[in-house]
Amino acid sequence: MAYIDKAVRHSGSVTKAEWCGMGVRTRAWLLLGGCAGAFLGIGGPAQAAPAVERSGPAAPATAPVPRADLSFHGNAVMDGDRVEVRLTPQDHGPAAVPEASVRLRWSVPPAGAQTLPEGCARTGERTVVCGTGALAAGGAGRQIRLAVRLRAPASEVTLEVETAWNGGVADPDRTNDRLRVLVLATGDEYWF
Repeated sequence: MAYIDKAVRHSGSVTKAEWCGMGVRTRAWLLLGGCAGAFLGIGGPAQAAPAVERSGPAAPATAPVPRADLSFHGNAVMDGDRVEVRLTPQDHGPAAVPEASVRLRWSVPPAGAQTLPEGCARTGERTVVCGTGALAAGGAGRQIRLAVRLRAPASEVTLEVETAWNGGVADPDRTNDRLRVLVLATGDEYWF
């Protein structure tokens, strides 16, 4: 306490001898007090730093991300424990899509062993992802045909269809590439 009194009496200045003779805790409090005073002394509203003029070539502008509106249309049929899906990807433009993929997810899990078409892979217990190939702006891609056996017969299944990857383009309208279709085990085609 005597060291703090000496420091206060010296109007905030402490000699090297007094500093070395103080305990660690006392020195910490003095440093905190000094830092707080310096911080509070700055005060006032924050001001922006002046702009610095750079010399040399300007940074290259980034290319805008191409935009394309993807959608999926098709149908699903369920008969017993088998569900067959046919869908066609479409690119409504304005840019072409070099490659995309579509995710199909069933509410009832497919059986373990499945033979999937080329370009399709199982990515989870209930999920399959299929590549679309290149999609021309304003055009339709190749039709994807996929048939799966369910693990157990069901009276209905919900099929979710959505874009898994859009080839690096921006899609401003995601409402037409995320679908949920209820398919009843009637053998009828359910269109989406």
